[in-house]
Amino acid sequence: MAAGPRLQSCAATSSKAGIRLGRRHRAALGLALLGSALSLGGCGGPDPAQQAVNLSQGVPLGAVLAMSGNANVYGQDQKTGLNLALAELNGKGGINGKPLALQIEDSGSDEPGANAAFTLQINRGVLALIGPTLSQQAFSADPIAQRRGVPVVAPSNTATGIPEIGHFISRVSAQSSVIAPLSIARALQLHPQIRRAAVFYAQDDAYSSAETTIFQQALTAKGLKPVTVQRTQLNDQDFQTQISAALQQKPDLVVLSLQAVDGGNMVRQLRELGYKGAIVVGNGMNTPNIYPICQKYCDGILIAQAYSPELRTPANIALLRRFKASQGGAIPPQLTAQAWTALQVLAEALQRLDRRQPLQQTNLAEARKALMAELLSGTYQTPLGEIRFTPEGEVIQNDFFVAQVRMDPSGKSGRFALLP
Repeated sequence: MAAGPRLQSCAATSSKAGIRLGRRHRAALGLALLGSALSLGGCGGPDPAQQAVNLSQGVPLGAVLAMSGNANVYGQDQKTGLNLALAELNGKGGINGKPLALQIEDSGSDEPGANAAFTLQINRGVLALIGPTLSQQAFSADPIAQRRGVPVVAPSNTATGIPEIGHFISRVSAQSSVIAPLSIARALQLHPQIRRAAVFYAQDDAYSSAETTIFQQALTAKGLKPVTVQRTQLNDQDFQTQISAALQQKPDLVVLSLQAVDGGNMVRQLRELGYKGAIVVGNGMNTPNIYPICQKYCDGILIAQAYSPELRTPANIALLRRFKASQGGAIPPQLTAQAWTALQVLAEALQRLDRRQPLQQTNLAEARKALMAELLSGTYQTPLGEIRFTPEGEVIQNDFFVAQVRMDPSGKSGRFALLP
C-alpha cells in the first residue's frame, strides 16, 4: 500500500500529458515513447499488478473514450452513460459499501491515442477498463490489456473479431453480424419494390469495413447483389464523386456503413443531389448527434438497434429517470445505454467477487483475473434487457429493434421511432 501515493502522483502527471496529446491527435512517435516509458511500471515505479488493490480512493475502474477527434460525438454519449451509472451504483452502496472510483481518459479518435490511454489507465492500477470507443482502436489497444491481464468491457465495438483478441476482452455491444441484417429485412418489407442497392463504406475504418461485408451478404441473400460499392475515407466531407457514380446506377436503396459525421454528411449530400429512395444506415450512425449534420434529410433513414427506451425493466427505468433529470426530459441514445450497461456488469461482478474474495486481501493481478472469470459467469438485467456472455466474452442478447428517424418540422431535432 506504500506505493499508492506515488502511483497517484505519477498518474496525475501522465493524465495531463495524455489529454494534451489527445487534443493534438497524439503523434504516433511520441506515443510510442510514452507507452514504452509507462509500461516499465508507471514512471519507473514497481508494477502495481504485484501489489494490493489500491482502495484508498474507492474501487478503481477506468474508461477510455473518444472525447476529442471525429468520434467525439460517440464519446460524449458514452461519458453521459458512465456518469449516470456511476451515480446510480454508488447511490446504492457501490461495491459492498465501497464506492466505485471511475477515471475517464480521452483517447482521441485514433489508435495511438487509445494505446496511450490504455497504458496510462493500466499503470494507474485499475481493476478493469471500459472502452475504447471505436473498433479500429480496439484492435490496436485491446492487445495491450490482454498482455497485462486486465479485463476490458467494450461498450460500442461491433466489428467481427473483438472478443477473439483474447480471454480478457469482452463486449456488451452486439456484433454487426447480428444487427445489420435486421434493417435490410425491414427496408424490403416497407419498400417491396426495391431492386437495386448501392453501398457506401469507409475503407480506412475497421467497423465500417466489417459491417459493409455483413450488409452486402444480407443484400445478396435477398437477391439484391449491390449494383455499386463506393469507398470513402473517415475524414472525407465531400462525397459528390462517389454519389454521382452511384446515382448513375439508379439505385432505389442506399446502404451506409459510416460514422456519425461522415455518414450525416453523406445522407445530406445524397438528398441534395436528388436521391429519393430508401436509406439504411449502420451502427456508426446510431446517435442523435447525426441530427445537426443531416438535419431535415435525416428523416426516414432506417437503422437496427440493440436498445429501446421503451423497455420496462428496472435497469432501464433507472437509466431513463436519471437521463431525463440530467438532460431535460430527453431520451437516452443506444451508446449511453450501452456505456451504462458496461459499468453495471463490472459492478455486479465486483460485488460478487468481493463477497467471496475480499478485494483488500488480493493483489491486483489476481483480482483482475478473478474479476474476468466472475464477469463471464454472470447473467445481468440491464437497460439492454437480459444479457450474459459466452466463454469467449461475446455478449448474448435477446432483444433487438429497428427504428426510423423522424425529424421535427424544424429539421433541427428528431427521434429514433421504433417500428412494430
